[in-house]
Amino acid sequence: MPRGQDIGRPRQLPDVRRERGAGAPGRRPGLLPLVVCAESAGLGLPAWLVLRADGQPEALAGAFAATLVWCGVRAARGRYVLRVPGRPPGALTTPGDWLLLIGVLAVLWTALDAPIDPAAAVVALVPGLLVGAGTSGARRLARSGRRRTARRVLVVGEAAGVDRAVRLLTSREDHGYRVVAALPVGAAALSCEVPVPGRLAPAPAGDDASTVLGASFAHEADLALVVPGPGLAEERLRQLTWGLHDGGLEVSVLSHLSETAADRIRPSSAAGLTLLHIVPPLRRGLQPALKAAVDRTGAACGLVALAPLLLLIAVAVRLTSAGPVFHRQVRQGRHNHPFVMWKFRTMVVDAERRKARLTEANENDGPMFKMRRDPRVTRLGRLLRRSSLDELPQLINVLKGDMSLVGPRPPLPDEVSRYDERELRRLAVKPGLTGLWQVSGRSDLSWQETVSLDLWYVDNWSVATDMGLMARTLRAVTDGRGAY
Repeated sequence: MPRGQDIGRPRQLPDVRRERGAGAPGRRPGLLPLVVCAESAGLGLPAWLVLRADGQPEALAGAFAATLVWCGVRAARGRYVLRVPGRPPGALTTPGDWLLLIGVLAVLWTALDAPIDPAAAVVALVPGLLVGAGTSGARRLARSGRRRTARRVLVVGEAAGVDRAVRLLTSREDHGYRVVAALPVGAAALSCEVPVPGRLAPAPAGDDASTVLGASFAHEADLALVVPGPGLAEERLRQLTWGLHDGGLEVSVLSHLSETAADRIRPSSAAGLTLLHIVPPLRRGLQPALKAAVDRTGAACGLVALAPLLLLIAVAVRLTSAGPVFHRQVRQGRHNHPFVMWKFRTMVVDAERRKARLTEANENDGPMFKMRRDPRVTRLGRLLRRSSLDELPQLINVLKGDMSLVGPRPPLPDEVSRYDERELRRLAVKPGLTGLWQVSGRSDLSWQETVSLDLWYVDNWSVATDMGLMARTLRAVTDGRGAY
């Protein structure tokens, strides 16, 4: 900092805030107050009317208590916060919240010996379920609209960090950010193809904020994404954020953490340092126990409900090609324990022998073997693979405990033998009948994309995430993309 500079008064900066209009760019009135009011009225008013019409005593008090509990349940389960971009959305959240509401009210009314008929109470609360589902749908539509008008991002930092940030942000569409320009520190060239309206000096300079604000105005950016590095850290970064905030531009600082869900990060401060505590992945406790229960119950119910379809497919496989109905293959499970995985046979009987002659035709860039038009696949097999019906016998593996309904793709022993230390982490949880790889493109994904998705799941899974992935699986199966 130049000697004698008055740090109590900000430098004169371009009046970008006035030129952009009053208020910080990119801010929109929140829907939260409207959502809370709608859900409160949607549950409380019908509940009061139904209870009163049924002649229930204390109808108003009961409806008021139900409304408070409903809002408390929704708030406690994170329904009134923004969804983190890139995180798989939950499914069946409103029915789950509603069932929890019923349970809490049952305990509460029993403890208070409230004279309310349980059947009438359940009927009275049904409109609240419908309104809650409606508000959740409205917020999803609002998020979709915001994605179509994404935040316009100006990336600031050293060339390598800027290139990485731009590459990752432009490679995916499950977020609300669009890179419009970049400002590198120093003279190093960028490899990404984005406009470069200027550069920051290699050493701290008094015009950093002015340069960034000018570039943001020129490209109508409403967010500066700062990538810290040796040339842009500590005091220089701090002063840059001061200047950008004074100029009305919002600032986000890119963390070196990657593929870590926001709900596993706990920020804190100590001795002037900003600390990010990383919550360990779920490996024991209530959620893993609940996941196991859902797996066994879901697999058992699925086998019973789908028995006629399974029988029909088995007969079709037997009649259309020579060989057994099922294909049983050794796969590696949790902690690298082998197990025998069941599938409907979709290939000719000597498929493994023919595979050696097709090695050069492998279209995957990793240890996994994949061909779009594999000559070993039968005509019926192509149909079963496209619809994922060949995977249904894996419900047997889920019932036995070898697999889970949701998890990473189950790998072959030959694939695992070529894993590096990073890829071996995929084996920290049970493989799944479906997963992020299934709903994100399946075989169309590169090997590194498959590994990244599986590792995200291994570190960040939750029961809510599993429910969301199972719901998304239906759409992925209907689409058929990447199934071959």
